[in-house]
Amino acid sequence: MGKENQVSDMQIDGQNSNSDHANPKFSINVLQLLKTAQMQHGLRHGDYTRYRRYCTARLRRLYKSLKFTHGRGKYTRRSITESTVTEVRFLHMILYTAERAWSHAMEKRQLPDGPNARQRIYLIGRLRKAVKWATQFSQLCAIKGDSKTSLEAEKAYASYMKGTLLFEQDQNWDTALKLFKSSRAVYEELGKYGDLENQVLCRERVEELEPSIRYCLHKIGASNSLTPELLHMEGPALDLFRAKLEAVMAEARSQQAASMTEFHWLGHRFPISNAKTRVSILKAQDLEKDLHGPASDSLPAEKKLSIFDKIFTAYHEARSSIRNDLVTAGSAGNMKDDLNGLDKAVSAVLGERTIERNQLLIRIAKSKLTKQEKNEKATKPEELVRLYDLLLQNVADLSDLVSSGRDRKPEEVSFSEECTFKSLAFRAERCFYLAKSYSLAGKRTEAYALYNRARSLADDALQKLQASSDKGQTLIKDLKTLYNDCRSNSCIEHAMVLMEEEKAPENLSQKISSISLTGAHKKVEKYLMEKLEVYESAVGESNVKSVPRIEAFPPALQTISRNPIVLDIAYNFIDFPSLENRMKKDKKGFISRLWR
Repeated sequence: MGKENQVSDMQIDGQNSNSDHANPKFSINVLQLLKTAQMQHGLRHGDYTRYRRYCTARLRRLYKSLKFTHGRGKYTRRSITESTVTEVRFLHMILYTAERAWSHAMEKRQLPDGPNARQRIYLIGRLRKAVKWATQFSQLCAIKGDSKTSLEAEKAYASYMKGTLLFEQDQNWDTALKLFKSSRAVYEELGKYGDLENQVLCRERVEELEPSIRYCLHKIGASNSLTPELLHMEGPALDLFRAKLEAVMAEARSQQAASMTEFHWLGHRFPISNAKTRVSILKAQDLEKDLHGPASDSLPAEKKLSIFDKIFTAYHEARSSIRNDLVTAGSAGNMKDDLNGLDKAVSAVLGERTIERNQLLIRIAKSKLTKQEKNEKATKPEELVRLYDLLLQNVADLSDLVSSGRDRKPEEVSFSEECTFKSLAFRAERCFYLAKSYSLAGKRTEAYALYNRARSLADDALQKLQASSDKGQTLIKDLKTLYNDCRSNSCIEHAMVLMEEEKAPENLSQKISSISLTGAHKKVEKYLMEKLEVYESAVGESNVKSVPRIEAFPPALQTISRNPIVLDIAYNFIDFPSLENRMKKDKKGFISRLWR
């Protein structure tokens, strides 16, 4: 793969060098060139180390192909000036040098614990190098490039690099804002022209620059539009911004945690004394706002699942802090009761979020069950049965946890009733998809009985839910839909059974008429290669288990000719010539002759 990329790069460079002699003004689509290199060499997955190594290897190839090496043995620096740029590849060298410095800085930014003081100084130094090379690139493009290349290099690429440096230094927010806005304006104008791919790339770059502009406005004080939703945006230009935003939100949570003294749950109020517990709970609550906020409907399912994972991590951190406090609490009775109650409340909220996540997984599985897309595996009913088993277990655990206390408040009683209704609905849903799995296996009688069982469970849950004071309209609507589906599917299964019973005597008579004692009238099933002219499946029907007739395996033995056995009986009767005259004779001296 690497060799193919090298060959393609050299071919592109060769085409550009041939056109340079006719037109001294070079043309470079900077954004498209860099975006292609970034997506093919690591930045699709945020791997800045791989992209930096690619830039280094690309520079080495450019230096060798242009014969622009810095001496042999002793290093002799050769600078690129206006007179040096005779091909477009000289501009590529400066561009990839800037990209190498930028990717090295972003690699340091992505360290697990964040850059320390020494690494941060090195990071800023690499960004300064990137700004230096980007500025030189824009200056040479202004002389050697056409108007579009000069505009994109100076007002878009170099401005973005300078803005990134100021963004990391936490200073001159006004200047950084002007630079980011300049870059955005250029890409907005360039996105109106060119082919469709160029327009899409420019639009993506504008969207990547928007959060950085909003952050600069927030730091200046001109806007309060800094929201946690920006954390879920993607793109190579947003990695530095995301790290900044997470640091700002962590600081805001720490300040907000100072005012948070109690945790409210089902009418109970539990005091929180540990600052680490407060920060973890606040982080989980902020993420829950993203899930249940007005913009939650526009979030894709994968994003919601990742938010659920972050919520679970935050609540687990809170539980570990609470249990550490329980160990160090000693014999203080009131404090231990409060900590036990807080642990119970956090565990119950964690159970609720687990149920919501499993319900989201069920919705995803149902969407794949009804409509199938290309290159996507269809959901089997057995998978939904397994997910409903998990839901029933989660609801049972949550109900046991809530009902474990002695003095129960009305909120806890109503919550337990809600868990009971959910359990009934999940049992009916599980029975429905179990019946569907039996139906796909061709077991009509079992499927019919299970559909009727699911309908009775749905009817029972509907009656209990309508008789209660707290009516969940969404749950009632789902149960009514399930009741109607069970009724229609049971009728279909009943009809299928009757049809099979009607066809049973006919099939039996056909089989009896084809019985033969000799087996001469038995139909010989041909293999696929023997009936290519007939449009007939060699695999069989999907609902009937039959042996595929594609090719006989193992193949039958065939007779083949064998090499003859040759016995060399003439060897013993051949007189070979003497070779003594050709043999080397040992020369012996006078003394050796005496000792014969």
